[in-house]
Amino acid sequence: MAGVIVLDASVLIAYLDDSDANHDPATALLEREIEEDFAASSLTLAEVLVGPTRAGRVPDALVALEDLEVSELPFPPEASVKLAELRVRTGLRMPDCCVLLVAHERQARVASLDVGLNGGAAKIGLEVVAP
Repeated sequence: MAGVIVLDASVLIAYLDDSDANHDPATALLEREIEEDFAASSLTLAEVLVGPTRAGRVPDALVALEDLEVSELPFPPEASVKLAELRVRTGLRMPDCCVLLVAHERQARVASLDVGLNGGAAKIGLEVVAP
């Protein structure tokens, strides 16, 4: 998958919530990269949908994600071992490791508003799309 950007929950949550402090940077990042293919891990999308689920707005969130053409990426075989290795190597939380795993498997770039995740991506040789 060439030209793929794997999105972290921080970008999508901020984009979906116009009252989020990071809404403008997230929107600017997505608009700037709109010609690329956006994707996210299944776990990332689940994280993104927690807020809309609480607010009874899942259909709206799903439409917004569909409009962005965000593809859901499944985990590769032996994901448990690979995730454990990433956790040890980067020291990041497991949700962040999920982002790194699907990006690494697809040789994709990573977009996040989280400095730690961006540092972890760079540490394992992934290109980071800065906000």
